[in-house]
Amino acid sequence: MDNPTNIDSDAGRPHQPLTTFPDTTNTPDPTAQDSLGDDELQRSGAEQDVARQAKTNAAPILAGSPLPSTQLPHTSSIPSTNEPTLLDAGSEDEEPATAAGFERSTSPASALHRNKGAEYQKVGEEGVCKMHRFSLYETVNWFYLVGGDVMDQKFRILKIDRTADSGDLIVVEDEIVYTRKEMNQLLNAVDDGNKASGGLKLKCTTWGVLGFIRFTGAYYMLVITKRSQVAVIGGHFVYQIDGTELISLTTSSSRSKAERIPEEARFVSTLSNLDLSRSFYFSYTYDITRSLQLNMIREREAFGQGLLRKSLDYHNGMFVWNQHLLGPASTALQNTYDWCIPIIHGFVDQTNISIHTRTVSITVIARRSRLFAGARFLKRGANDLGFVANDVETEQIVSEALTTSFHAPGPQLYANPNFTSYVQHRGSIPLHWTQDNSGVTPKPDIELNLVDPFFSAAALHFDNLFERYGAPVYVLNLVKSRERIPRESILLHEYTNAITYLNQSLPEGKKILYKAWDMSRASKSRDQDVIGTLEASARDIVSRTGFFRNGDNVYWKSSIQNGVARTNCIDCLDRTNAAQFIIGKCALGHQLQALGIIPNETVEFETDVVTVLSHMYHAHGDMIAIQYGGSHLVNTMATYRKINQWSSQSRDMVESFKRYYNNSFLDRQRQEAYNLFLGNYTFAQGQPMLWDLATDYYLHHADPRAWSERRRKNYIKWFDPCHLEERRMPQEVGPKGALASKPIDFFDEYWLEYYRPTNLSAFPKILSYKVNSMRKYPSPKENQDGASELKLPQSTPISTNNQQTNHRPETEVSSLITSSLDHDGKNSLSGEKLPGNVLSDWLRQPSQHLQSEPTSNNNLQTLNNSQKPEKPLKDKSAATQWTLDQFVANSLNPTVVESEADEYLRYINHPSNLPLVVSTEDPPHNSDFLVYIQSNSPDAAAQMLSAEDDIADFEEFVNVGDDPLTVTDADTPKKRYKAYRQWLKGRSLFKQQRADLQ
Repeated sequence: MDNPTNIDSDAGRPHQPLTTFPDTTNTPDPTAQDSLGDDELQRSGAEQDVARQAKTNAAPILAGSPLPSTQLPHTSSIPSTNEPTLLDAGSEDEEPATAAGFERSTSPASALHRNKGAEYQKVGEEGVCKMHRFSLYETVNWFYLVGGDVMDQKFRILKIDRTADSGDLIVVEDEIVYTRKEMNQLLNAVDDGNKASGGLKLKCTTWGVLGFIRFTGAYYMLVITKRSQVAVIGGHFVYQIDGTELISLTTSSSRSKAERIPEEARFVSTLSNLDLSRSFYFSYTYDITRSLQLNMIREREAFGQGLLRKSLDYHNGMFVWNQHLLGPASTALQNTYDWCIPIIHGFVDQTNISIHTRTVSITVIARRSRLFAGARFLKRGANDLGFVANDVETEQIVSEALTTSFHAPGPQLYANPNFTSYVQHRGSIPLHWTQDNSGVTPKPDIELNLVDPFFSAAALHFDNLFERYGAPVYVLNLVKSRERIPRESILLHEYTNAITYLNQSLPEGKKILYKAWDMSRASKSRDQDVIGTLEASARDIVSRTGFFRNGDNVYWKSSIQNGVARTNCIDCLDRTNAAQFIIGKCALGHQLQALGIIPNETVEFETDVVTVLSHMYHAHGDMIAIQYGGSHLVNTMATYRKINQWSSQSRDMVESFKRYYNNSFLDRQRQEAYNLFLGNYTFAQGQPMLWDLATDYYLHHADPRAWSERRRKNYIKWFDPCHLEERRMPQEVGPKGALASKPIDFFDEYWLEYYRPTNLSAFPKILSYKVNSMRKYPSPKENQDGASELKLPQSTPISTNNQQTNHRPETEVSSLITSSLDHDGKNSLSGEKLPGNVLSDWLRQPSQHLQSEPTSNNNLQTLNNSQKPEKPLKDKSAATQWTLDQFVANSLNPTVVESEADEYLRYINHPSNLPLVVSTEDPPHNSDFLVYIQSNSPDAAAQMLSAEDDIADFEEFVNVGDDPLTVTDADTPKKRYKAYRQWLKGRSLFKQQRADLQ
């Protein structure tokens, strides 16, 4: 027998646990202002209300639909009718981005009667679900956090003290599970007990708590205010964080005092430099910190031991980015992960594609390590604990989308054979090396800070890889091998020596497989096939490591991935991402064959499934590059396939400039935010402030004072033999003992989370409907990131089953005109030869031909007419006032009118027509050079001679003194120092005024 919880109010009553309730009398204590009085809940009445509510909300429409349903927000504005209500039609998701608060209704005090015979559910009993949304209420001295399950039928409450001493976190957790009516009565009782001080007010609604953090004073609570669905795995949704809020756990008077402390305000400002609304992900019921293979093995191992393992309570701390914030919560709470949600940082994307009328779901998950995390030039190599910079684990899950859960018929728990995955790894070279970016050079020199003959950091790193993935580890090293000034090649030789040394101790069959290849040099060579070399390496890698496929080993044979491919270049960005895509493409063929979709393990480039996968890996690489380098990928797959368009050069230039700017001016602020959020730096009296540190070296490395106390690892047996053992799939596919009689929803709550049977479904808002590949990604013809037109061969077994017409946005119309030209200078839409002028004028500024006439071609004219008409500029001077945004937009989206198309094709094809051997013979009479020479008259050539004044000005401009960096008074009037004079006057070197387009 458990009595309901007595939530004490704030008015001067000492704190007591929520689970104690004085039931010796039915009369309220008149001396206690915050007493709930006769607040025993009528359980039978609550059960009747729940049954009545379930009957009212039952939706017979779309019964048995294989797609999830739309959750109705519980707000007072929803009409109380017997008909199911749809969400707002303007909402794009099946759930709103902001959580709906707990719906409270006032009830008279006479309705609160004590029922001593009531039985209440506790946490851990059958039917108790995970909480999915929270409402934060506040009184003068307390916060009350009310959590509800996915069906909004069961609720729990948490109590946080706002008057605790600085540095103390007092949280009282109630383990009783309430119904909606019981929770409503409980909150009303708290409100009545605090009427004199303002009552109970709703502070905010959240989707979860990220944890608690403190700087110099009281604690803060970080909560999720907005989210969006990005993937579904085994019926479990994965969400992206779109908004957060930092709430001070103090009273209003204490908060005003804290805001006047400059150090406290600066810590809060530093933390805000970390944008938690981008590329942070979480899931309520699926452990996204671990791979699919590890999750399946852990669950089935627990069945073999007859245990019910809460896998969500044992996360991989390497990828839990709010681990520092969860520390105070784990100390104050008994069920930490019921209230707090672990998050990962990286990338998550999912799409569905139809292959032979079978829908296949492809999911790419990237998990960035929080250990030795930071910005590009500030975190290089490895620390003395073996953790490397830019450590990212990428998982590729391929499954049949028509199956929802991880369970096979039988039921055989966690044995669905329609799930496969492949994991690969990227990380900086595990040596002690740095790059000093304090200067102005975009490529600082590489320095080996420590030459260790035993390669201790590399030994710790590879032992960690063996522990995480098993053996073998295939190292694909893509750094440069030949350079004029040795930079990357320094690391190449040292890394090769490290692998050679470590392999001496490893047993046969478990040695580190190493391949070094200068991918950058090969991509610039005409006689080397970059993609062919990578595909050969990918086939070798996948054949050695294998991939994971779920199954019961009776009807469906399972397979385990043993080992991992570790890919790196100097930054682990551009070259690494291209190599990982090729490995993922090879693994995709094996995964599709294992699912019985294709007869062999080979998928070609010119197929829709590979095109979709390339889009996903391109987005994956862009996100990883932004997190580490500050810009998108500079070199894409189109660069290495040598099919990039001419506009890619402008794009590469812009991305290189953005990366240089971020590395030089913004990375230090971002690094401080990382150190504060991850707990690398914690405030202590007498210690320097975070922003006063000259370097954060000691924040990421072991304390040198502890080296003498630390036991040294054996230099010969540097690995743990247990980590080299082969991973095997447990045979158990179901629970044993007392757990054998439990239903599936006792172990996995996917049914309520995914299907939500009592609510009405709306297909356009359901994630499973929106992740269709043709709705998420453009067709191969519309590839705008440098890829060529990939057409699906008629004989290919893989095709996208979608008959909808893809309408292109108006902003892409001008680029379509360019892409519709074939290599013969003809319009691919009509086949007509386009006229062209010998003297090109298409290189002029776009503003000079904004009013060009429509093309004569019917198809092109239709496309041109769909654009919005541009207004002419008022004067010529306004045409030159291009902003940086306009420059970037015009560089990335060049336009070519029909009359200039032929000349444009001659321009881009000219480099490919150049002879490889230079000779003294006259060029052919029909060459472009002779046409150009003969087109100029002698009079025009005579006009090209320079005047003496021009020559004098030129000599004055190019003549440089012995010390060109020193500007004297005599040099000031010279033309070469015009920009310098403007800079001295405080003017910008670039014109940033907007062009007047009115």
